[in-house]
Amino acid sequence: MSVFLQPLQTIYANSGSVASILFSSIPQTYTDLVVKVSTRDTGASQHMFFDLNGTAPTGFSNTLLFGDGSSTYSQRRTDGLLTFTNETSSSTANTFNSMDFYIPNYTSSNYKQIILDSVTEQNGSGAYSNLMAILWRNTAAINSIGLGAAGTAFAQYSKFSLYGVLRQGI
Repeated sequence: MSVFLQPLQTIYANSGSVASILFSSIPQTYTDLVVKVSTRDTGASQHMFFDLNGTAPTGFSNTLLFGDGSSTYSQRRTDGLLTFTNETSSSTANTFNSMDFYIPNYTSSNYKQIILDSVTEQNGSGAYSNLMAILWRNTAAINSIGLGAAGTAFAQYSKFSLYGVLRQGI
């Protein structure tokens, strides 16, 4: 199967921090969406909030598997809270996390499934790697995606990119 990624929008925190970002007016002409994020929170929170079509946190179920280099954990959530991002209090200075969302069939009239993969970057202990399966119990096509810092704000140089995916053939 051929897969083509089409850049749709990139948002930077270039001139200071931002509390949240929004990808709006998402075209309905692709099969799937990919969101790539590199962030750091200016406060002490390692989390960020997520919403679809302005709906947060209702209708979300998350199953999270994560590890910190010495232990593994699992967690279930229903609050639209995502983990993990680098943050000011315990992350290595000037490091950012890496996070990818894959949203298949975002225009379908079925519930939406989302796969999230992320890692925090550290020069020491306490870095996290996680996988999350998200179910959004809503049949509406996704036309906006919002991300918000659960702490203070996303630090300067945080980057958020949205891509449309065209799957063709087998």
